[in-house]
Amino acid sequence: MNTTTLTENTASPALSTVAAAASFSPLYQQIKSLVLQSLQAGEWKPGDPIPSEFELAARYKVSQGTVRKAIDELAKEHLLVRRQGKGTFVATHAEQQVQFRFLKLKPDNPQSDAQGPAERHIIDCKRLRAPTPVAQVLGLRAGEAVFQVRRVLSFDQVPTIFEDIWLPGAAFKGLTAERLSADTRPMYAMFESDFGIRMVRAQERLRAVLPSPEVCEWLRVASDTPLLKVERMAFTYHDTPMEWRIGVYLTDTRHYLNELN
Repeated sequence: MNTTTLTENTASPALSTVAAAASFSPLYQQIKSLVLQSLQAGEWKPGDPIPSEFELAARYKVSQGTVRKAIDELAKEHLLVRRQGKGTFVATHAEQQVQFRFLKLKPDNPQSDAQGPAERHIIDCKRLRAPTPVAQVLGLRAGEAVFQVRRVLSFDQVPTIFEDIWLPGAAFKGLTAERLSADTRPMYAMFESDFGIRMVRAQERLRAVLPSPEVCEWLRVASDTPLLKVERMAFTYHDTPMEWRIGVYLTDTRHYLNELN
């Protein structure tokens, strides 16, 4: 069969729906969209195996090669994980290789320590009405409920990162400072398992800044200390904004490493 175009005779009903919305997309991209729909709907949970390429090919009435190309892309995007001899699984932030995917601050001396969980101090976690800028960034209505989380991350007992985190209130109902403080997992792993929210990609903006008086206090630095400001937008499936995080990083013994492909 032709795996580069769709016809009424070869496409499943679900695939025809996708094709109608993206008729010029390559077929493997349409299969990728269908798999993403299943991930978003929770058909396969983080850590679960997904059906084999043979089963997916039969489900969508396409070739295994087309399915393989779609799965390869999702694996490159860290949404799926291939395990030799075991199959393909939904990626989870609880896995070691994924835990620090968005934390790019590395020690200048790679022998000094291994990247691992930072020491976390939750300053506060408040539920409030979204300020207009926050609502705009998160795609909410002005005044809609949001959570504001402020925390400090330390490495080797040195306060290194101050973060101001904004989250949609409806998606994170029940979030408290006590709950965040008691949980030892990476924050994104907690969001995934406790709230069903998986961060799948992020955009960041970086610039050099001087610290505010509050940051000076929490990071124990002088007012003329240069810091790196990292503003991150994190998205769940289908590019739904789910977190706005503004962090300031102390980089006297660490650097921001971004690997480009």
